[in-house]
Amino acid sequence: MAGRPSHPSKEIEAAVAFAEEQGWSWVKVSGHAWAKLLCPHHDRDGCALFVWSTPRNPENHAKQLRRQIARCPHRPAGENDENL
Repeated sequence: MAGRPSHPSKEIEAAVAFAEEQGWSWVKVSGHAWAKLLCPHHDRDGCALFVWSTPRNPENHAKQLRRQIARCPHRPAGENDENL
């Protein structure tokens, strides 16, 4: 995605790139969060995840993001979990 700044942590950046591959969108937020990820279901019921700027353990935060993205109930039918 052009114009998106990269996260300083390579693990979290990979998780955000994975989310974009899955159709999630990225929104800049202020405060402790670096960004907010929104699932492809652009509605009130859609999933939203906050990406922390400086989590205590970046590897665990990246794993948590990937797991929550994989569990999104709004994924298109027929997608498998081979990349997880």
